[in-house]
Amino acid sequence: MRLRRLQVRSVERLTPAYVRVVLEGPELEGFESAAPDDHVKLFFPDAEGRLTLPELSPGGSPVLDEAARSRMRDFTPRRFDGASLTIDFALHGAGVANAWASTVKPGATLVVGGPRGSTLVPADFDWYLLAGDETALPAIARRLEELPATARVTALIEVDGEADVQPLGGPPALTSRWLFRRGTPAGEAGLLARALQELEWPPGDGFVFAAGESGEMRSVREVLQQRGQRRDWSRVTGYWKRGVADFHEGH
Repeated sequence: MRLRRLQVRSVERLTPAYVRVVLEGPELEGFESAAPDDHVKLFFPDAEGRLTLPELSPGGSPVLDEAARSRMRDFTPRRFDGASLTIDFALHGAGVANAWASTVKPGATLVVGGPRGSTLVPADFDWYLLAGDETALPAIARRLEELPATARVTALIEVDGEADVQPLGGPPALTSRWLFRRGTPAGEAGLLARALQELEWPPGDGFVFAAGESGEMRSVREVLQQRGQRRDWSRVTGYWKRGVADFHEGH
């Protein structure tokens, strides 16, 4: 893993629950992100605003004490254009990332590590199914933009309400459905598993990507198994877990 000290170029409130931060700096040279669900590690300042670069072990992992580890989180690179790196922050619950993204201003510094590897998905499946809550939206939106124009794709996205809907790009044969919790706490609504149960399963060979709260993803896996979806043609990941501040399933 390579650690990069970057500067905040711009901050944009996309929706009441989403902030987009664009990072830049000479240390972005050599950065690569080959897959839409890559993750980078973000190292946030401490309570006094100090930001220190962690050391790396011989194996390339950051060496952190408990206090420093509590300020590290995993995020998906929403976009990288060679000169800037975009990270979208879902503002759900309390936490170090939420607090930073809610108050950060241009000129601030952030340390970014990784990504260490990418899971590449073939572009010739008959169809693609993408499902997730707001924490998975950056990966879903990026995958939609990077799929071939001929791809058939369905996107199921769970958010709290209409104010959280974002415009999506993607292939012309895109069917998107927004699922609204309407005040039910995130991770408790069960909307994604229910939508998958009700979905008319398309014919042919398809790839499924799903991410969100860990317990919800267990239910999603059960539905996929019931529908006969091949495990090696699925990527289902818990991006967060209720009551756990620094959950990292599969990272």
